[in-house]
Amino acid sequence: MSKFRKSASLTAGLLAALIVAPAQGFNLNKAITVDAGGQSSGESTINGSISVGRDATVTGELKTVNGSIRIEESARIEDAGTVNGSLRLANGVSAHDISSVNGTVELGENVVIDGQISVVNGRIAVGSGSQVSKDIKNVNGEIKVAGTTVGGDLATVNGDVTLTGNSVLRGDLIIEKPGNRQWGRAEKRKPRIVIGPGARVQGEIELEREVELYISESAEVGGVTGVMTLEQAIRFSGESP
Repeated sequence: MSKFRKSASLTAGLLAALIVAPAQGFNLNKAITVDAGGQSSGESTINGSISVGRDATVTGELKTVNGSIRIEESARIEDAGTVNGSLRLANGVSAHDISSVNGTVELGENVVIDGQISVVNGRIAVGSGSQVSKDIKNVNGEIKVAGTTVGGDLATVNGDVTLTGNSVLRGDLIIEKPGNRQWGRAEKRKPRIVIGPGARVQGEIELEREVELYISESAEVGGVTGVMTLEQAIRFSGESP
């Protein structure tokens, strides 16, 4: 098993464990709100959503099992994770690690993630001017990164990937081969990888499976390795292929 899939499995396991062994202080069937400008040492709930208001500060973890997490503009939080639910960060939010097992993760503009974004089954979207210091990764779901600097790798198994708006990926872009249970269905559809105008992949595009690879004439990549080569990429002009 690869380092990426081990990490995804670990994330799922840690969050799913909350279902059977809720920690002391967990709320049950209750939505939680941290008011705008307020402070919290962390919040946890089962079967409930968590909302953090504008300019609020959370110094501990935010966790929910079945529920969404919403962080309003310019709030400052630490780790946030949900098992079944979406996670949305508005413009100017700062956070550490963000994770979801089944759910979409959406970041607004000028968001700072001083850690990684990890999802098992769900879409990831990162807005312009944002920074992610470590990895962005999922197993299933589209990944769209616009005008963002990513300090680590960007990895997926079955998801489409789009880098636009002068995004910079300092690590590698990795498309992993599905496991045996996934391969029969996954091989029928090739992930669509688009490196848009002005985007830079400073590492390599590592392909463990064939993809539809589109690279803008104004984009830069450090190379293509694995089952395909750079010569097999489709080069395009304009905003999109």
